[in-house]
Amino acid sequence: MNKYLLEFIIEKISIHFNTKITLVDVKQVYGGDINKTFQLTTAAGRYFIKTNDHAPKDMFEKEFNGLRLLKQCNHIAVPEALFFGEKDEVSFLVMEFITKGNPANDFWKEFATGLASLHKQTQAKFGLNENNYIGSLQQENNYCGTWAELYNIYRIMPLVKKAFDENKCSKQDTQMAEKLCSKFDLLFPVDAPALLHGDLWGGNFMVNETGLAVIYDPAVYYGHREMDIAMTLLFGGFDKKLYLHYNEIFPLEKNWLQRIELCQLYPLLVHLVLFGGHYYSSVMSIIKKYV
Repeated sequence: MNKYLLEFIIEKISIHFNTKITLVDVKQVYGGDINKTFQLTTAAGRYFIKTNDHAPKDMFEKEFNGLRLLKQCNHIAVPEALFFGEKDEVSFLVMEFITKGNPANDFWKEFATGLASLHKQTQAKFGLNENNYIGSLQQENNYCGTWAELYNIYRIMPLVKKAFDENKCSKQDTQMAEKLCSKFDLLFPVDAPALLHGDLWGGNFMVNETGLAVIYDPAVYYGHREMDIAMTLLFGGFDKKLYLHYNEIFPLEKNWLQRIELCQLYPLLVHLVLFGGHYYSSVMSIIKKYV
């Protein structure tokens, strides 16, 4: 982080807390592949900083709003988002720093309880009052009366068309995806719109110093709760106890396991658009399975 940006952020933290903040140390933290991240140590505490000099200008604003929305649930730990801003074409987000710890004995039960409580937060329609991002891709969140409508119009088909425009799939693939989307009303059970993390893979949670799960890097919206469940199963990192406890607390609809890949189609399409390669075969395998 260059010194001008660092000085600017320190000044903003001082203004935020209405007290003079003195820098002790700053070091880069590695792990993500979209942003540069830093641990900022001051005399008043530590902060987690994300920076990006090429992402959409409103990306951190949308992440800030998403974290605040999850935080309001108050049933699962989420880092406090302090503020976002921009300096010399570099966008930044300042957050609470979470210290890593070891899982408590009832870690997965508590995680399941928190996730179920999050999913019980509902509203009249699917979607959100603003668009946001999943990774670096814009995620459209127009309100829809049914999950089938939102998943078709604002999740699957925009990415299929984008993949086609980028020569990552064929016209025949696009037609097959359209045929699948026309069946969503029959394939998905009716469920109330649930507040979702939206990108709940193993890299977007950690264990804090009290032994509980903390979730972050959201792509929030109100959707079908099987989407979050399916995302946890896509790349691993979650113990089977999570699903056992979740189903005791807030049972999923019958045959939910048979719809996992259908829900994973969206994040796999995101990966196809961003990275191409073998994600094409994964996407088409799912489309062919359900069509």
